[in-house]
Amino acid sequence: MRITRLWLQDFRSYESLELPLDVGLTAIVGANGIGKTNLLEALGLLATLKSFRGAPTESLVRRGAETAIIRAEGVRDDRDVLIELEIGRRRSRAQVNRQRLQRSRDLLGALRITVFAPDDLALVKEGPSIRRGYLDDVLVALDPRVDAVLRDVERILKQRNALLRQSHGRLDEAGLATLDVWDAKLADTGTDLTERRQALVARLLPLVTRSYEVLAGAPVPVGADYLPSWPTDTLAEALADARQSDVRRGVTSVGPHRDELTLTLDGLSARTEASQGEQRTLALALRLAGHLLVSEVLGEPPLLLLDDVLSELDPERSSALLTNLPAGQTVITSASALPPQTRPDRVLTFDEVGTPR
Repeated sequence: MRITRLWLQDFRSYESLELPLDVGLTAIVGANGIGKTNLLEALGLLATLKSFRGAPTESLVRRGAETAIIRAEGVRDDRDVLIELEIGRRRSRAQVNRQRLQRSRDLLGALRITVFAPDDLALVKEGPSIRRGYLDDVLVALDPRVDAVLRDVERILKQRNALLRQSHGRLDEAGLATLDVWDAKLADTGTDLTERRQALVARLLPLVTRSYEVLAGAPVPVGADYLPSWPTDTLAEALADARQSDVRRGVTSVGPHRDELTLTLDGLSARTEASQGEQRTLALALRLAGHLLVSEVLGEPPLLLLDDVLSELDPERSSALLTNLPAGQTVITSASALPPQTRPDRVLTFDEVGTPR
């Protein structure tokens, strides 16, 4: 889907805004702090129903308003598409072509996005939960039905952990029978999710390597290994082995929520041995790899959102990115003019109050 126009009402800092977007590269240029990232966040919400900034729902509604409206008009397969999202402080609802969706997750797949933001350094530098989230986002972009698998795993873990906490270190016969049920469910659904992630890493690695080489201007061996959290052959066996410890500690110690994705550059840990410039380049290569894979599998590229990317990369890597942008629609924000070799299809310059000119 190509977005041609975005409307906002009472969203973040915007009381009302209408914004045209080009089907190629749109550059949004303006000083820091005037709301450029809010625009990308709005587009991201239309695709994923969550803020890529991790913001709570109440912070998305402009102060003094009860609801925020995000509306985007675009084209997909030569047909007009209208996506609307009403964000309430307590409840939100979505529509596609004026048809209200019965379940919020039915919106997933109507619009796909890839986002690179300054906080993406955490993909490489921080703990494993962020890397697991990255893999899960790509899996959902490839197949929205995976969202149901993720929700099942989350629900099962929540129920199992609640049972373990309530046991206070001891379970009677009924409690053990209930734990057997949750263990069987987690072994089945958790294994499914882990296997999906492992297969995805294998498909992503060549694309990550290629993207890193393009950005860095030289070939660098990139490694990515998905490591399940259980040492036994199966998750069911691991849960049985860990049962006594889990009951005592009141927490589930093995499962897909504890898996790790390790990243290396030239054989060394990217998390601890790489420079910050190398880490940022690898984080961007991970995002581009997911973008390329989704484009290849689905036959159309996601909307690429680049938030303040030029301030995060050195001039050489910024130039390499902008001269090798993947096919499709891209929206980039910048506090300064784009490099002269870049030829955006549309430039929107924002003034100090966040109004496009």
